[in-house]
Amino acid sequence: MADFDLKTLRAFVAVAREGNVTRAAEQLRVTQPALSLQLKRLATETGVELFRRTARGLELTHDGALLAAKAELIFASLMDFGQTARSLVTQIRGSLRIGTIIDPEFTRLGAFLKALVESAPSVETELRHGISGQVPEGLKRNELDVGFFLGDIRDFDPLAGQGLGPEENLFHVLELAPLTYRVVAPAALGPYVRDKSWAELAALPWIGTPPASVHNRLLGRIFGTLGVRQNVVALIDQEMSMLAMVRAGVGLSLCRESIALHEQQSNGLIIANAVKVETALSFIALKARMHDPAVSHVFAVARRTWEQKS
Repeated sequence: MADFDLKTLRAFVAVAREGNVTRAAEQLRVTQPALSLQLKRLATETGVELFRRTARGLELTHDGALLAAKAELIFASLMDFGQTARSLVTQIRGSLRIGTIIDPEFTRLGAFLKALVESAPSVETELRHGISGQVPEGLKRNELDVGFFLGDIRDFDPLAGQGLGPEENLFHVLELAPLTYRVVAPAALGPYVRDKSWAELAALPWIGTPPASVHNRLLGRIFGTLGVRQNVVALIDQEMSMLAMVRAGVGLSLCRESIALHEQQSNGLIIANAVKVETALSFIALKARMHDPAVSHVFAVARRTWEQKS
């Protein structure tokens, strides 16, 4: 079945209303030949004779009149859609405390905030930057309304994954993108990480991170399952500081694959080739807050921001 664009349908409706190509072309601010071509294309695509010529101009055929009525309904629905959307925007007011993490380029924070301001100008936003694990805790303590999150929400929601149904979960989670983490090491430790398993890597010197960080949570689950202890020789809470420590030769670190590849190319760091861990970047809020118009709207904005740029 053919797809009909709105421009062609608008041309058809204009001629149907005016009964004259010249007047319709003037109304639409297009040339008469261009408008005639659109009508011809629509007639060909539908297989329907839309108009018959009379002494007074163009007159709708019986089938043409039926299609014109349908087209009018389409534009009436579009008008209603626009009015509803504008009404919803004017109703969305209040403030949002948004938990942000890692670098703004990765979370597409600029595009996200721009879309939020344009679609809901009455909503005030306050950004609070921190470690990923601080976001669900901030939501629980009512210090945040929404936020970005890395990792498995089950680390903070005892009901998630228990087979009780999504309505029983503490958090509403919108997964934005899958994410791969790799282990990077100083060049001097290259021979000791190449082809090594997680259990073998655990004994090497590691740069540790706070319990709330995604690095700590991911590695804690891996090493805990294996029953081995990670040899942490330094504790850092910033990703860039962790990489600086790796470059300085202090020990191993977990980092996003894109950064690991860049560090390998630019600074000679070694990537442990036999291991990696998969997780995801998500946007989260307490499920109980999803009835709040501002909260539900910001989730729609987050979804559109990532769908448009994927």
